[in-house]
Amino acid sequence: MTTNLIGLDQQGATQLATNLNQLLANYQVLYMNVRGFHWNVRGANFFELHAKFEEIYDQLLLKVDELAERILTLGGEPLHGFSDYLVLAQIAESKDVSDGHVAIEHILAAYQLLLTQQRRLLAQAGELGDEGTAALLGDYVSQQEKEIWMLAAYQGRRA
Repeated sequence: MTTNLIGLDQQGATQLATNLNQLLANYQVLYMNVRGFHWNVRGANFFELHAKFEEIYDQLLLKVDELAERILTLGGEPLHGFSDYLVLAQIAESKDVSDGHVAIEHILAAYQLLLTQQRRLLAQAGELGDEGTAALLGDYVSQQEKEIWMLAAYQGRRA
């Protein structure tokens, strides 16, 4: 077995980095979607949702950077072209959304997709013995579970 500089199986680390690039693509598309929600939201809840969407996209931007750096740490190369993101992402672009409740539904659906993907990657990182990736993704999962509960409550339903 050949290992990389951080002591992980090279082949496994390469595959994990490839899968993390798909996660990165999903985060980048979601980031732009939420940025658009922030810019375009209208209505009675404008002030609170404008601020909330900014909070969410700021968190997403941090995660984008962390994921790209983790891909590099594993020996991979993070994708950085939006055309690549659109090909790989499972989250679709959301355009022309100005209704805050519709925007929140888009975010909830995206978080559910991210949770599924991240749990799969957590299992893959665990099999590889990659505690660094597992810790990072574990933090994302717990943050997004709480965010889902809060956004669902805002929508008047249970998580």
